Amino acid sequence: MSYLSLPLYNSDPDLLQVAKLFADSTTMALTSFISPYAADRQLARDLHSAVPKDSSDSPLPFIEVFVDIPVAEAEKRDPKGLYKKARAGEIKEFTGISAPYEAPDKAEVHIHSERTSVEEAVVMITTYLEEKGLLEVKS
Repeated sequence: MSYLSLPLYNSDPDLLQVAKLFADSTTMALTSFISPYAADRQLARDLHSAVPKDSSDSPLPFIEVFVDIPVAEAEKRDPKGLYKKARAGEIKEFTGISAPYEAPDKAEVHIHSERTSVEEAVVMITTYLEEKGLLEVKS
């Protein structure tokens, strides 16, 4: 099983391949990246759904978790001052400031981080996985 928590960072196909390697070995891979482009996220989906023609394998589960945060809120939480530097032009192509961000339109789980605690987000994700039969919680 594979679970890739997106967004991906810099369209790096190696990151996708590593997550898929874990999935191929039946290890759950939960990853977190900034992926501003829909095409990059689609690449991750396609990689997991690809099954060789001569294989009896099934497509690997792919779950996109969209952690949605308004730019203003992200700026408030920025301990390194990167947003301030981006607004001052010191950092070029900064997602959400000087570079675009295409919000996911079909994420399986959508978390509004400005009104969802970390604990609540974990429950949202694990509940989704349990409901889909991808995670079994032992009592």
